[in-house]
Amino acid sequence: MTAEASSRSSLAERYANALFELADEGKQLDGVAGDLKNLRQALNESADLRSLINSPVLSREAQSKAIQAIAQALKLAPLTANFIAIVSQKRRLAALPSIITAFLAELSRRRGETTAEVVSATPLSEQQQARLADVLRGMVGNKVTIDAKVDRDILGGLVVKIGSRMFDSSLRTKLQRLQLAMKGVG
Repeated sequence: MTAEASSRSSLAERYANALFELADEGKQLDGVAGDLKNLRQALNESADLRSLINSPVLSREAQSKAIQAIAQALKLAPLTANFIAIVSQKRRLAALPSIITAFLAELSRRRGETTAEVVSATPLSEQQQARLADVLRGMVGNKVTIDAKVDRDILGGLVVKIGSRMFDSSLRTKLQRLQLAMKGVG
């Protein structure tokens, strides 16, 4: 891990812990978690939004106004909206995806849940996610929360990461293995 990535990770954890404590005090953990999941989905679906949070060119004021508009559009609770406004004022929006991940991971940890990062080529339905969570629960022995992401580059199948374990059944990986095997035959 590079020094910059490590620094961003610890920064994200500090911000996530601060938000977690505020949400816990206000008994708003589930609401904030829902807001953050919606925000993460918006970030995953919008290249413009990702550009906005990563832009070093936009002024602090322009980023803040845009983030406030996004918070209103997503109907974020006041605690979540205020938190994101502070992150924007501190010029830390680039760390927002890491903050969201750290918050949700801490929530899962405190609830005795395991989080599985699942990457698929197309969005998984709620029913598919529920079935996958059941299968993974049987493997790890406790409740599993699915952190679903879409990456069309994997072509098909799934990539599932639970802690340090990774299961890659993506079509892309299978094609790469086939290509390597065919090179060895010739």
